[in-house]
Amino acid sequence: MTNKEITELTTAEMLEKEKQFKDELFNLRFQLATGQLENTARLKEVRKTIARIKTALRQQELNK
Repeated sequence: MTNKEITELTTAEMLEKEKQFKDELFNLRFQLATGQLENTARLKEVRKTIARIKTALRQQELNK
């Protein structure tokens, strides 16, 4: 997800997306540990997306 897509979401939607990406990250780490992960770059993408969502949430909090 891009920053623009993230900032267009509501707070509740951002929190839901963050939860979904955290679940995906857990599954990716599990696959990595068991040797089943094919696309290792996805780990980095998911971590960065979670960080983008957290940053957008914090910015919304400070702007209120």
